[in-house]
Amino acid sequence: MTQEQLRDLLRQDVVAAAPALLGSTLVYGPMRARIVETEAYRGEDDPACHAYRKSSMKNMVLFGEPGHAYIYLNYGVHWMLNISAHRSGDAAGILVRAAEPIEGIEQMRINRPGVADEELLNGPGKLCKGFGITQAVNGVDLLDLAGELHIEAAPEPVAKVITGPRIGLATGKWHDVPWRFIEADRLRWVSRPRPSVS
Repeated sequence: MTQEQLRDLLRQDVVAAAPALLGSTLVYGPMRARIVETEAYRGEDDPACHAYRKSSMKNMVLFGEPGHAYIYLNYGVHWMLNISAHRSGDAAGILVRAAEPIEGIEQMRINRPGVADEELLNGPGKLCKGFGITQAVNGVDLLDLAGELHIEAAPEPVAKVITGPRIGLATGKWHDVPWRFIEADRLRWVSRPRPSVS
């Protein structure tokens, strides 16, 4: 898949776009990792989405051109990396939940000392800390390969995708819709709870 083909996918429904990011490579300076887990948040009708019902200075990236970084602080503690992805006139995003380290692992270990390699990026807050991602890069075009922070499209779709409910949502916030997407062959690197494979 090319960068433009990926952007075209991000201009479609976010639930279809989220699994298309699996197998792509997240790059930040010398650090590289394979995206193995994502979640979809559909703004117009999803109460768990930051774009639900209204726009603001904080969430305006979700209403803009698909493919841009939306970074927010979760519970005042952890930065979270999202990618704007929606049809024209809508607002939605994809949360990058976990990734498998490829290059720059030594720097990731410095950023997250004392943890096993499979724990470096296996959660959205861990991922941002491991990469050193903060709000300083909020709004950047993640599909611009010249950018320090960017995503390289996967050459082809992953072999198998596992779906399930999103993590950490209160009951009533569409907590049971199967909008969590996991690359089945990379379970060692995904966040908990890890799914079982039948």
